[in-house]
Amino acid sequence: MRPSGRAPDQAREVKIIRHFTSHAEGSVLVCFGNTQVICTASVEKGVPRWLQGKGQGWITAEYGMLPRSTHTRNRREATSGKQGGRTLEIQRLIGRSLRAALDLKKLGEFTITLDCDVIQADGGTRTASITGACVALVDALRSLQLNKSIKTDPFKQFVASVSVGMYKGEAVLDLDYPEDSNCETDMNVVMTQEGKFIEVQGTAEGVAFSRDEMNAMLELAEKGCRELLVIQQQALQEL
Repeated sequence: MRPSGRAPDQAREVKIIRHFTSHAEGSVLVCFGNTQVICTASVEKGVPRWLQGKGQGWITAEYGMLPRSTHTRNRREATSGKQGGRTLEIQRLIGRSLRAALDLKKLGEFTITLDCDVIQADGGTRTASITGACVALVDALRSLQLNKSIKTDPFKQFVASVSVGMYKGEAVLDLDYPEDSNCETDMNVVMTQEGKFIEVQGTAEGVAFSRDEMNAMLELAEKGCRELLVIQQQALQEL
């Protein structure tokens, strides 16, 4: 029995609330159960120096956890003067994942920054960030098109992400904190709308996993991502 009472293949309730803030070109509040992340997409004219003159855009990301998003208060990384390794890893993952959603040539020389701020953490913050940031990104692109800043739609495909793991010897979908902190294996999967994988991050925490167990986890991840892809598109149909 999972701590939440969910079936092994049952994800948490997912909510995506668009236009969550007033100023950004795209913004959502995404909730994976009790995990809540604000994702904003900000558009700026210009690209990094190494891309200037190449006629293409860029997608980058920043990620952070508010001081009391977890059970105990963690210090803001700004107070220590540097970002932690986990933060850098996650924001690179978010940027890498969302760049797969676009044709950067069609974006032109614009940079879109995806800020993912965790306001409440209960496991799966990076997967919620990627899933929510994709919706914020689409709204930012719509803003560019509405303002006639770009002539064609650079969006290629939706991207979603979910966690899976081995918990008490069984493959389970969408780990919350009690499972994430006690699982034998934790895996984060990023998948495109076409069913192709961008990232598979799997680590055995205590007991090594077999090929059969890996296949079982990937099957659950594919199921979970397909469900999330539907939720993303439903959210974008709302005004």
